[in-house]
Amino acid sequence: MGVYAPSAFAQTQPKAAPGGGKAAVILVVGDSLSAEYGLPRGSGWVALLEKRLAAEKISASVVNASVSGETTSGGRSRIAGLLKQHQPSHVVIELGGNDALRGLPLQNTQDNLVFMTQAAQKAGAKVLIVGMQVPPNYGTDYANRFAALFESVGKAHKAAVVPFFLKGVADGADPTRLFQADRIHPKAEAHPQMLANVWPELKKLLR
Repeated sequence: MGVYAPSAFAQTQPKAAPGGGKAAVILVVGDSLSAEYGLPRGSGWVALLEKRLAAEKISASVVNASVSGETTSGGRSRIAGLLKQHQPSHVVIELGGNDALRGLPLQNTQDNLVFMTQAAQKAGAKVLIVGMQVPPNYGTDYANRFAALFESVGKAHKAAVVPFFLKGVADGADPTRLFQADRIHPKAEAHPQMLANVWPELKKLLR
């Protein structure tokens, strides 16, 4: 979300898994919420994910292909190349927030998420869709339909889903304290909670 900026790549080389198996490769395709926009390098949730994997002795590498300002259509245009280049075993799709900020049609967002999900699955990857919600000022109907489309895509295509990426960050009593001055991008101290929202679903896929 937010302004366009270069990709924030956090990549480690795959290591052999215990017993000689192939280590997992987790590809994160997201927007500025995953690209460390406005944060010190290494403090975003994807970097924290790498540390969690190491701490839990899970043999996996992480490729962060997130781009600030990315929409689902941008992700759709990049997904084939990313899958070919990185050959991931798992794909985390964290896109959609910028679609809402720009008022793009919900059907387009849903179609793009379906396309990316199916492309990753056809390439042999397990998919985790990270859902987003928008503030009430967008209108109750739009907000409800937007929030529901992530789970709808996941259910229809047997992908795992995190219902709300910013749960515990944007829905607290004083949510502004966890956001940067633009009130769109979370501060570094919010990213452990963002990882906590993603981790349970991702860990299931890594078993």
